[in-house]
Amino acid sequence: YPVKGLWYCVTHRYLWPLFKSRLLPLTLLSICVLVLLFLTAYLPVVAFLALFHYQGSAWFNATVFILGIGALLISLLFEALFVDKTQVDVFDAVMVAEGYEHLVKNRRPVGEDIDESDPVKRLGPRDKGATFAPFSLRQVIELIVLLPLNFVPFAGVPLFLLLTGYRAGPLLNWRYFALKGFTKKQRNDFIRTKKRRWEYMWFGTVYMVLQLIPGPSMLFLLTSSAGSALWSVHIEQ
Repeated sequence: YPVKGLWYCVTHRYLWPLFKSRLLPLTLLSICVLVLLFLTAYLPVVAFLALFHYQGSAWFNATVFILGIGALLISLLFEALFVDKTQVDVFDAVMVAEGYEHLVKNRRPVGEDIDESDPVKRLGPRDKGATFAPFSLRQVIELIVLLPLNFVPFAGVPLFLLLTGYRAGPLLNWRYFALKGFTKKQRNDFIRTKKRRWEYMWFGTVYMVLQLIPGPSMLFLLTSSAGSALWSVHIEQ
């Protein structure tokens, strides 16, 4: 669904204005963070990994390690301050466009003008404290703890992506839980069903892979909110 979200954003022009004011500055800032990390830390990490890695794998694992640190720093520095509200608007607009405005109305006003073809323009003010994915200190700590997995030859990178994706998946669907009015217990019961637990892990893992792609990671950050909305629509169906 993160990939579906990307395609959805490309093919639905009503979402484009939400991206314009955020995408370029955030992309430039994220690139600056990554450039600094690669200039200062990449070669030392490669040299360290070369002590116990096979030829070539040290470079790959070091790349993922640095990109993981970059994703963590970008998340802490930029996402909550500059992106989260835009993600809320993207999510809600997709839900309205797909016919689930009754859920969005649980948290914010939605215009009744059915002749208005732009779902974004139908959205009223956001609900107080609206968040797409809440800041999770536990997730940050787990990400820091799991980063050294990238030092493990071959298996380390997939394990890192799967385990971080397992934690990220439910957070990426947080807005849906808010629209449904779930209590903490209802949310946990919903997430922990066997089928959805694996679905959330794969959703989060694909999201983490996209976040490790230098440059367009900020684009994927925004389009993943559309993917989350499409997934929520699928759940409702």
